[in-house]
Amino acid sequence: MNITALQFGLYRDGDNNLDMAQSPVIDQAFRTSAADARIAFNIEDTTARRDFVEDGGARTESYDLRDGRIDGPVHVDAPHDPSSRENLARFVAHTLDTAERNGANQTWIDLVDHGGGDGGGLQSDTHKAIMSSTDMAGAIADGLALHAEAHPEDAGRAIDGVVANQCLMSTLGFADALSQDGVKYLAASPETMLAPGTPTSVAEDIASHIDDPIAMAKAIVKDTMHTKYGMPGMGSYTPAAAMDVLDLDATKIGAMRTAVKQLDHALTSAAGGDDRTANAILDDANSVDGMVRFDDGHLPWHADRPAMALYDTFAQDTRLSNDVRTAAATASKAVGDLVLAHGESHGFIPFGGADYRDAVGPTVHFATTPEQRDPWAPKVSETHTAFYKEVGAAKLDRALLA
Repeated sequence: MNITALQFGLYRDGDNNLDMAQSPVIDQAFRTSAADARIAFNIEDTTARRDFVEDGGARTESYDLRDGRIDGPVHVDAPHDPSSRENLARFVAHTLDTAERNGANQTWIDLVDHGGGDGGGLQSDTHKAIMSSTDMAGAIADGLALHAEAHPEDAGRAIDGVVANQCLMSTLGFADALSQDGVKYLAASPETMLAPGTPTSVAEDIASHIDDPIAMAKAIVKDTMHTKYGMPGMGSYTPAAAMDVLDLDATKIGAMRTAVKQLDHALTSAAGGDDRTANAILDDANSVDGMVRFDDGHLPWHADRPAMALYDTFAQDTRLSNDVRTAAATASKAVGDLVLAHGESHGFIPFGGADYRDAVGPTVHFATTPEQRDPWAPKVSETHTAFYKEVGAAKLDRALLA
């Protein structure tokens, strides 16, 4: 019997325009499985492409994978709703059940689809729905509860890590929500990514460094930033302009949450009734480019700014009070303490040579105009999250943008 270092649950949503573009992650899973017997995969793939069912058609294929081969039956069902919290929760529980059966040392899930920062992702065309980031994290909590109820002898098993093979999901809000579910690591990009995105070979990076989080994180970032894809007319390209692996340790996340809350309170107090200070804060924020840097304004995520770069800018601005600058420096350090590894491009050619040298670590939603506050609400909302409310960001919005 193979020793299982890692149970890797791959949840792929092909119920949208990424069905074909992101499908190579399945081929990568087969290759990774064949190369490393320590990794057990369980896969749920909602797709309409030709695969196990020759005549295609929309469906969900679920199966286990070991040693490069299907391990057991392939279950073919009517297409699931990948944007359903209940469906993701069931998948998480199944992943944990399989991890227990295999005696896995760690359990990770990989969420493969569109992403929209704190607004969420897992967008289903058929159901005209997107799962909020709150529900994405909530589905993990629900899945943990389902597994613990069915298998009380294994109730301590957790989802150790999440790979968000989705755009824009390295955010403070998502990291905070996952940490409260007991997730230890988040591997994600703060920027949009080019499909197929994060290679499934990161499972081998994890399995090879089970007891060394820093080495694991560096391997994931290197793998993602150096993987080469190719498409007709595009030539060769790498999938990510920036990539992070974050440590979601509850103590570190708690320190970050407290520091950001204290900074937002200090900024709110400083801006209240003082137009010069409010303008200085907005000047500083506008000097830090938000994400989707290659786009001419059609996408809404320009207010997702690299948190450390933003807070460092506040800390260095002599127009602001010492209290604000000190709080900003503290917040920047607390965010930096979460970053196990990161990579960024000085000039990402597929995005017109956009510069990401300050895209180190997660983003924070910080609007500088009313239009940036929540441009796609209510369908996609980056402000209707527990983190946004907890740190006082809504009050700061009102002070700056009223």
